Amino acid sequence: MTDRPRIHLYDTTLRDGAQTQGVDFTAADKAAIARELDALGIDYIEGGWPGANPTDDAFFADPPLLKRARLTAFGMTRRPGRSAGNDPGLNALFNATDRVPGAGVCLVGKTWDFHVDVALNIPRGENLDLIRDSVAETAARGREPLFDAEHFFDGYKANPDYALACVRGAYEGGARWIVLCDTNGGSLPHEVEAIVAAVAREIPGDRLGIHCHNDTENAVANSLAAVRAGARMIQGTLNGLGERCGNANLISLIPTLTLKMGYDTGVDAEGMRRLVHVSRLLDDRLNRAPNRHAAYVGESAFAHKGGLHVSAVEKDPTSYEHVPPESVGNRRHVVVSDQAGRSNVLARLREVGIAIEPNDPRVGALVEAVKRREFEGYAYDGAEASFELLARRTLGTLPDYFRLISFRVLDERRWNAKGDLVTLSEATAKLEVPGVADALMTVAEGNGPVNALDTALRKALIPAYPHLDGMRLVDYKVRILTPQDGTKAVTRVMIETRMPDGAPWVTVGVSANVIDASFNALFDSITYCLYRAGATVPAA
Repeated sequence: MTDRPRIHLYDTTLRDGAQTQGVDFTAADKAAIARELDALGIDYIEGGWPGANPTDDAFFADPPLLKRARLTAFGMTRRPGRSAGNDPGLNALFNATDRVPGAGVCLVGKTWDFHVDVALNIPRGENLDLIRDSVAETAARGREPLFDAEHFFDGYKANPDYALACVRGAYEGGARWIVLCDTNGGSLPHEVEAIVAAVAREIPGDRLGIHCHNDTENAVANSLAAVRAGARMIQGTLNGLGERCGNANLISLIPTLTLKMGYDTGVDAEGMRRLVHVSRLLDDRLNRAPNRHAAYVGESAFAHKGGLHVSAVEKDPTSYEHVPPESVGNRRHVVVSDQAGRSNVLARLREVGIAIEPNDPRVGALVEAVKRREFEGYAYDGAEASFELLARRTLGTLPDYFRLISFRVLDERRWNAKGDLVTLSEATAKLEVPGVADALMTVAEGNGPVNALDTALRKALIPAYPHLDGMRLVDYKVRILTPQDGTKAVTRVMIETRMPDGAPWVTVGVSANVIDASFNALFDSITYCLYRAGATVPAA
């Protein structure tokens, strides 16, 4: 990779990404994510803004040990009326990075004359001094200086001479990187390419970076346009985190630059195969579901649903895949739905380890069963566990672990003696388990009818099937399939279940009764857990 043009990667997830609504990193979160970024091969990791909040102060007070990346602190140029050596904000950055060998300091400064006039309310020439002095002081303190040219593209459109004077001042002050920021996120790729090319005629491209926001859904495209025009550093975030609509997404930029455009990003083949892991680790830290449709790393990025597509992919994956999924740590996935043909079903059966001849009549029966049940409201393209169970039942290879005789669910809403509102659900389940002489009946309470029913079912089954111990529901979704019928509508329930040490699985249930639909999904979830655990039916 060393003979290819080098693009440096600057991650600002821990600072700019932390401005995402609903995101609140702890210092421990930041350290863990920084270590993952370092292992991935990122060149710069922006840890935060020391002095701005306690979390960033705690992070820099005990910075993670990085092997490859340069840890960088973010701040702003000196204040008007202060010297760079006597500015509290700059000194906070220098003090925070004292214990970080080779640290960088990224300074943001105004480059739009409108902001200089209105926000800073100082002469434009004085703003040039702020930039030049701050960058020079950073270099003199032994830090690698970077300059974020805030609102550069808006500034250039309004007054190109002044915007260029600002970045020229940072360059003359000794900035290693001058980063052109599309802070409002309103620029388009053709504008970015033309403006970066103009700047590159005055400042070498190997000193230029790009920082794009995603307010027109063009942050990635704008970053690539800047690279085409000569920029050699990209700032972005994992999964496109960032305020408003987010920042340029490094998870999609890295493989595009490497696999599509032939650049060396510092992320080697092993690092590329970690992209899915890193993307999902961030989502786990944020306690949110990964975007199934994310480019390269989403669960659906290499999913094939249409029968014609699957037939072609079976012959040659490049017919419908732009890169090999394993190159980015992902996998090919064949989806089964009412659009499925025999190719989809056969491919999906192979994925789950079911060997069957293509001309076996049971394949046709399974295809028709899928189409019939999806017409009734089932959705197997998002409930792969339920499809596998349907397939194994059709093929006669699924044991009958238990049989439900009946269940009953009661909900109570009342005020207790203290005047507090109390809601409680109680479920009674009656089951038959092979090898157990008498029917089993259990009662359980829960914080909702589905939780109570799940608890009652497993309470009855765990003595015969200890494999279920530790199984827990992690997501529950309800969709009304016939909204015109109001409260009488047919309902689809999707349940995601996980064991403590395993990957989750999704099951589906459909009924005009939401509790019955929930039981259908629960029944599949429990059955799938037992089958994957290799449970055997107790002897009679």
